Amino acid sequence: MLTFSRRIKILSNHMSFMKHILLNFILLFSVCFGLHAQKLTIENALFELPDVIFKEIKSSDSTVKTFELKVKQPLDHQHPEKGYFYQRAFLSHKGFDKPMLMYISGYGQDRVFNNELTPLLGSNQLSIEHRFFGTSVPDSLDYSCLNLEQATADLHYINQLFKKNYGGKWVSTGISKGGATTIFYKYFYPNDVDLAIPYVAPINREYEDKRIYSFLASVGTEACRKKIFDFQKRMFRNRDKVLPLLKMYSEGAGFNFTYMSFEQAFEYSVLEYPFAFWQYGSSCEEIPAETSSLEEAVLYLNKVSGIESFSDASIDAYLPHYYQSVTQMGYYGYLTEPFKDDLKALPLKPHPSAAIVPKVKGIPTHFDDSLLKKINEWVAKEGNRIIYIYGADDTWTATGVPSSDKVDAVWFFMKGKNHRSARVAQMTPEEKQRFVSTLGKWLGMNIAATNAK
Repeated sequence: MLTFSRRIKILSNHMSFMKHILLNFILLFSVCFGLHAQKLTIENALFELPDVIFKEIKSSDSTVKTFELKVKQPLDHQHPEKGYFYQRAFLSHKGFDKPMLMYISGYGQDRVFNNELTPLLGSNQLSIEHRFFGTSVPDSLDYSCLNLEQATADLHYINQLFKKNYGGKWVSTGISKGGATTIFYKYFYPNDVDLAIPYVAPINREYEDKRIYSFLASVGTEACRKKIFDFQKRMFRNRDKVLPLLKMYSEGAGFNFTYMSFEQAFEYSVLEYPFAFWQYGSSCEEIPAETSSLEEAVLYLNKVSGIESFSDASIDAYLPHYYQSVTQMGYYGYLTEPFKDDLKALPLKPHPSAAIVPKVKGIPTHFDDSLLKKINEWVAKEGNRIIYIYGADDTWTATGVPSSDKVDAVWFFMKGKNHRSARVAQMTPEEKQRFVSTLGKWLGMNIAATNAK
């Protein structure tokens, strides 16, 4: 018979053996579960987000997982009972411990936009389509809900939603109208991001911002400006021959013009030419000479300032943008005085606006400049931690944010660059070093200038 002490010793050894087995089982389970959890971490994180639909899409970078998202948003953030829509976005996930770049589109976003800042920061990226563009539209459009207060509230909601999983540094950026929206977002929600980097972003001061006219009268050389003007006059002077050529081209391309007459579209195209010329960096050497054929001249006009921009399809595509311009953001018009003897279809006064909202749409429009007054004062006195990037030759720089020594912000006016080329990759070595240095200082990160490609 076993003594009491012997039984205790046997029991102790048995328990030790069982404990050893249990620990090994737990370790094996943990390893297996850990591998499984690691594989599904981002999927699980997205699954846990309320009212977010997601699907993985192919990524060109094997180190990044990419998802198309649909985020449920209220039409009116102050009155959610009015209904909702799903806002499209794209997430490029690199790691929860990495920074997040919010790429803010001012328009539609039908695919991932690989912003140059993402590899520079080694960050994740959220590319966000603007409300009422692309697929980010409700079943019934209520244009009264299309304003900067609602658009930036969309961004704020997405920011707060994803900060639950991405707790590092956040940077916002956007180009053109997206750049302007980036600035307005920083104004309404200054603490959402650590810094903002708007590219070629206009912040207008009025419905028809007349700074555009001063810019077009001084940009480039006098000889180039004269060639531009002479080309416009040539188009108008040869109207009777140019119109049939444009008509034939438009019919072949399938363009329709019911929101305006074809002759109005022609006049718009010629008036738009100087703006488009400088915006996208056309060359003075490419302007057709007076001795060139009209066929050649018309092809060139369509290349720089195509009549397609004033077709029904183009106006429909940009209608939300035009609506925002004529109600809140302001835009630009066309000087008609130099062409008072040339215009037949468009009025001399008021100056025709480049923002076209056809009356047949029946959309009420009223311009309210109160937000523009506030934002222009804010960027000059309180707009901190913003890096502005402009092209010195870009027409939109005329209504860009002027530099101010009263704020902790940095400006780049890139010589010889335009709306397309004013990018970090095109900066001089000195500009690039200053940009990277500012970025690193504000984010508390070590960023190599060599990464700015």
